[in-house]
Amino acid sequence: MQDTLQQKAPPLFTKRVVLFLLSQNLSIFGSSVVGFAIIWYITLETSSGIYLMLATLAQMVPHLVISLYSGVWADRHSRKVLIMLSDSFIAVATLVLALVFSLGWESIWAILAVSVIRSIGGGIQSPAVNAIIPQLVAEEHLVRIQGINQSISSALMLLSPAVGGMMLGLFGLVSTFYLDVVTATLAVVVFSFIKVAKPKRAEETHSVAADMKVGISYTFSNPILRNLLICYGFSFFLITPAAILTPLLVERTFGGEVWRLTLNEMVWTGGALLGGLLVSLKGNFKNKVTAISLSLVAFGSCFALLGVAPTFVIYLIVMGLGGIFVPFLNTAEIVMIQEIGDEDKLGRVFSIVQILSGSAIPVGILVFGPLADRISIQILLVVSGILLVAVGLIYGRTASKQQVVKQAEVPTQGQ
Repeated sequence: MQDTLQQKAPPLFTKRVVLFLLSQNLSIFGSSVVGFAIIWYITLETSSGIYLMLATLAQMVPHLVISLYSGVWADRHSRKVLIMLSDSFIAVATLVLALVFSLGWESIWAILAVSVIRSIGGGIQSPAVNAIIPQLVAEEHLVRIQGINQSISSALMLLSPAVGGMMLGLFGLVSTFYLDVVTATLAVVVFSFIKVAKPKRAEETHSVAADMKVGISYTFSNPILRNLLICYGFSFFLITPAAILTPLLVERTFGGEVWRLTLNEMVWTGGALLGGLLVSLKGNFKNKVTAISLSLVAFGSCFALLGVAPTFVIYLIVMGLGGIFVPFLNTAEIVMIQEIGDEDKLGRVFSIVQILSGSAIPVGILVFGPLADRISIQILLVVSGILLVAVGLIYGRTASKQQVVKQAEVPTQGQ
């Protein structure tokens, strides 16, 4: 009987999985090239923490606000259609910006305005992408596929800063906009060939607000999900200086050459590529709580070391080491939610995770952005890194206790 079941086990790679990986990573590649180019353009044009703050808020706050609705949409409507429409929406907005710049109407405020539109598209897409994966991939392959996806994404993001830096330096910002339009269009075309079965749907209520309340109640009634959300809120707030201000640190401390900004991103992404390969080879996590906790401790340690790095070479080495733990953290978190959450509520759960974790960085940049113009960024990195280590240790201890309690309750519930 076991032999029969093993023969019927679905393969790791199917046609729709391959098409999904191709489509999503085409989209990620174009978006990351534009994202890097925009941040560098603003950094080099203004050298201002305030403008970096505005750019970050434009990219994150709309994403956050639309997430209030996008999780419900992902549970009500076709996730495939939502993904394709959001990619198309982003491509059109970027094309308009490219045309505006081509006509000579160059403006940072135009970039910020289109960043808002792109952020809305990403906010619609993200819960749908995370929720659709269990419809495409067998449960036993979730960790491995996440690791493979992270590796491909990291490889492309390793390339994208180089492409972004080259295009910004040689051809200007407009060329990166057109590249994103092309990759987004290809992503939509590829995704259109994926066949997705109808997921299980709960009975719809008459209002989005009612469905949102159900999702919030469901998410926060689960102690493991609730603890994860609290941890992510604090963690993403403390990650802000390293996530947002390191280009400014490089420009102020080591030099404002584009190649330095490019290496800053490439080394981090190279570490993430290595981490993704390790995750895909590992295939599973025996304890996802431990994986999340150790990743946060590693992040905090590396961020603090970035603040005391005496040379650019040492800075890059520490940055690469920190990047290794990105796929471990992301995969453990996403797969934990996919395994715990009910299929008909996954969209809402991921949107709530997105809201709470995503709101932490805009709040963080409101604090750390102005501080970066008054206090050394190195000091901000050291302090936030130490606090992040503490958050990781506290989460590991409290979440492990919750898992023990839950496991102890299972036999009782079954009796």
